[in-house]
Amino acid sequence: MAIQEQDLSAAPDVTWRAAAHPESPLAQGMRRLRKSTTALIGAGIVAVLLVVALFADVLAPQSPIASDQTHTFERPSRDFPLGTDQLGRDMLSRIIHGSRISLAIGVSSVLLALFVGVPFGLIAGYYGGRVDSLIMRVMDLILAFPIYLLAIILMVIFAPTAGLIGTIKVTGAIAIVRIPIYARLVRGSVLSIKEKEYIEACRALGVRDPRILLRHILPNCLAPIIVTTTLGIATSIIVEATLSFLGLGTQPPTPSWGWDLKANVSFIQSNPWISLFPGIAIFVTVLGFNLFGDGLRDALDPRLK
Repeated sequence: MAIQEQDLSAAPDVTWRAAAHPESPLAQGMRRLRKSTTALIGAGIVAVLLVVALFADVLAPQSPIASDQTHTFERPSRDFPLGTDQLGRDMLSRIIHGSRISLAIGVSSVLLALFVGVPFGLIAGYYGGRVDSLIMRVMDLILAFPIYLLAIILMVIFAPTAGLIGTIKVTGAIAIVRIPIYARLVRGSVLSIKEKEYIEACRALGVRDPRILLRHILPNCLAPIIVTTTLGIATSIIVEATLSFLGLGTQPPTPSWGWDLKANVSFIQSNPWISLFPGIAIFVTVLGFNLFGDGLRDALDPRLK
């Protein structure tokens, strides 16, 4: 009886402690994320890709641009695990180094679009009126073009080149295409958040608009921004591969999955592996980011408990 009474007397204290220290929304999201098999698989794929890209010089068995005419169209073997192309270049080394280009362009283009689109969305949604109309009409003009068509037009204007300058041009073209996505996303969130009571209280207390935007509104927009950013990286990688396949993206001798598909597609019947493996690399990379993004969306959705 004494033990039972002690347990009963301790129960209200435990309940009070749980109520006094509720789990934060971030902690709830992380807990759901750890329980999501989809998110964990996607995160694992992305982690492996990042390691491959960072340590490409160590992992690649040969130079990705060195050609050897004595070993052209080699089938997959111990010396060439993924075979060689028409110039005798090791496909495994090219795919490993190509991950750097795909991830670099995918991540940097999304971040650039993020840093431009988010401020436009904040300003348009918060101030409204003519400012909102002007910004949104510009965004609508960009969105009027299909994403691939606009990217092709921009790359024709930029004139694709080899090396770092060419990579920067591709990154800029993809970023411009994606700016309206973040601007419209943030604007929609701001329109609902700015009507909240605590925003009205900040205005009544004389808090300046930049502080309200950065301190009180932007943090409440982060969940959809994070999810869209993760999924946007996958889309940017596909756009980069498409541009390279059309000859408007990354230029040789820089290793690129899209360019390898373009260069080897004419040999797909006689030597299918040289086109198969770059395609698989694109597929696995996009799948990883999509799975991780879907898991993040489910974990950060406030309607889920």
